[in-house]
Amino acid sequence: MSAATPPTERRVSARVGAISESATLAVDAKAKALKAAGRPVIGFGAGEPDFPTPDYIVEAAVEACRTPKYHRYTPAGGLPELKKAIAAKTLRDSGYEVDPAQVLVTNGGKQAIYEAFAAILDPGDEVIVPAPYWTTYPESIRLGGGVPVEVVADETTGYRVSVEQLEAARTERTRAVVFVSPSNPTGAVYSREDTEAIGRWAVEHGLWVLTDEIYEHLVYGDAVFTSLPAVVPEIRDRCLVVNGVAKTYAMTGWRVGWIVGPKDVVKAAANLQSHATSNVSNVAQVAALEAVSGNLDAVAEMREAFDRRRRTIVRMLNEIDGVLCPEPEGAFYAYPSVKELLGKEIRGRRPASSVELAALILEEVEVAVVPGEAFGTPGYLRLSYALGDEDLVEGVSRIQKLLAEAED
Repeated sequence: MSAATPPTERRVSARVGAISESATLAVDAKAKALKAAGRPVIGFGAGEPDFPTPDYIVEAAVEACRTPKYHRYTPAGGLPELKKAIAAKTLRDSGYEVDPAQVLVTNGGKQAIYEAFAAILDPGDEVIVPAPYWTTYPESIRLGGGVPVEVVADETTGYRVSVEQLEAARTERTRAVVFVSPSNPTGAVYSREDTEAIGRWAVEHGLWVLTDEIYEHLVYGDAVFTSLPAVVPEIRDRCLVVNGVAKTYAMTGWRVGWIVGPKDVVKAAANLQSHATSNVSNVAQVAALEAVSGNLDAVAEMREAFDRRRRTIVRMLNEIDGVLCPEPEGAFYAYPSVKELLGKEIRGRRPASSVELAALILEEVEVAVVPGEAFGTPGYLRLSYALGDEDLVEGVSRIQKLLAEAED
């Protein structure tokens, strides 16, 4: 009698094995690798300001390195002085008054998003996610045991979803909704009226809201940032605000974010963090303290540059036949539709998807962009305009010349 065949060995858990790599980071890594190899690649992939972190913030970090108390463990939920400063900053910038006990300092915005979902979701809970969405939201929902439910908006509505769309997606299993304004990847900004309407709809149905405010200071023209819990106070007991220093202060590599929310949920998320990572680097926390406590002069200078680049990139993209690019009102991304170009012949190839078109652009003219599939909406490209003016013009010029060759 032959021995039984041993069961197939599972090497990676189904939960983690189902998670895909961050598409934006993958594109950025490929662009940087090609640059390191000597190729003249221009990268529009990563959402990362090209400015250095302001000097006064760096100096605070240097001093922290010399301070022995920061060489030791500190509270897992964040330095008390930083939590107090974040509460003050939230009132200053959002009009939302919170207690420092409602703040959890995290290793960047991504950890904040994951821990927020992990704290409120049970297996099978549904979370409505407006698309185009940032790549991390659905994956964090799945890691938290939930099920992302996409609601798609397109260029005809400025990439903004309506209450009617959200209601059509709501089921008895709906637990939460994601609300992001200004938006990554589209730059869409919701009006105060639309923000309030979505908040009141969530209150009516007893839903949680996770609102990502990390681009709060990057709005342009007549657009105005509106904090949902500030205009809908009734939602505050079921609202989790995610934010951080990365975009506002050009501190992407410092890895400091936070959650603001009800004390019991924040405490639960802090318990999770105490086992996952413990405290955020003390040096980075001191730098963040200096950032959120200071004025916004450096932010204003960066915003002026982003606004100039925004107008340039939108104009140049809309000069391309087959490309339609709405004007983004916030963040630092353009999200043009390239659906009319798909299937056309370009240098002997006929890209059938925006993934294939992005690959063609990288291979033929050495410009890195992110395909819309990464954000839940095929047929689009995302270009970050958080790069130097000369590189921006050169990169889009290359794309213009390439796509001008498109033929039926």
